[in-house]
Amino acid sequence: MSDEVRARAEPQLLLTSLLGDYWYWRDEHIPSAALVRLLAEFGVGEENARAAMRRLAAKDLLTTSRTGRTTAYGIPPRTSDVIVDRTHRMLTFGAAAPEWDGRWTVVAFSVPEQEREVRTALRSRLRVLGLAALYDGLWVSPRDLAGPARELLSELGIERGTVLRAEEVPGGPAAGGPATAFDLEPLAQAYREFVRTYEPLREHLAAGRIGPADALRIRTELRVDWRTFPERDPDLPAGMLPDGWLRADAQRLFLEIYDRLGPLAEHRFRQVLADSDPDLAELASHHDSARIAALRAELGDHHARGDTPFEQAVNARRLDEVRRRRPSP
Repeated sequence: MSDEVRARAEPQLLLTSLLGDYWYWRDEHIPSAALVRLLAEFGVGEENARAAMRRLAAKDLLTTSRTGRTTAYGIPPRTSDVIVDRTHRMLTFGAAAPEWDGRWTVVAFSVPEQEREVRTALRSRLRVLGLAALYDGLWVSPRDLAGPARELLSELGIERGTVLRAEEVPGGPAAGGPATAFDLEPLAQAYREFVRTYEPLREHLAAGRIGPADALRIRTELRVDWRTFPERDPDLPAGMLPDGWLRADAQRLFLEIYDRLGPLAEHRFRQVLADSDPDLAELASHHDSARIAALRAELGDHHARGDTPFEQAVNARRLDEVRRRRPSP
């Protein structure tokens, strides 16, 4: 992974990714000194590492305990189930384009000029849901998002808004079709860049040229890099995708590297943790795609409900990224 990509991964995101990969469904707390050493593997200094822990704890994304002068951190109750749910979604996303019944979710609204903040919030959150603006007050998606869209209008107090499930009438102007709302070129470029960045790792893996320390860094950064795609990609039906769409290739590449690096990365995680607590290090474990699928099946209906601090923080981050990527006019 390049230094440029590594620099994009904030310490908080790196830490939650590390714990999500090697420590979920564990009640034990990890000493802060060990977490500082883990983040040092990614070039994060001690001051920034400790600040990341404090901020995550302040947002209830980590629990805290103290033994004498030693502070330790763990994963809050229920968060492990959410991690399994989201990791399963991340690992399986992009394997195939979804089937489509030919109907669009259409959200039409009119918000007075004096309620500009409400309008901005509505647009940002519609983007997070996966809709795109066909016209200023008309947003669309080929997925069935009628329920979440209706709830959003109600939550924001939008009095003049309509949610429809509708079919496009054939023969209209090509430039005005609902599919034109989605600009896929930046996303296509991101998939090309992902494949270009990680493809060489296949050869390195086959030749055994990746050691435990590199495996931990690469696997974590790979996860951080890939997790943006399920959030950015509108997941359009196959017929709407451009020629040369590399999502499936990128997904297979991600899954192959993620799974194959798991044992080596776990070994390095244990090595670093053993410097602080050898007994605790023995509890660390990695989970590959097969194990995640099995855990997700065990959860059944007990999956993410959107009400944990972790999920709320994820939604807040996605909104922030949407605003940075496409500022509302």
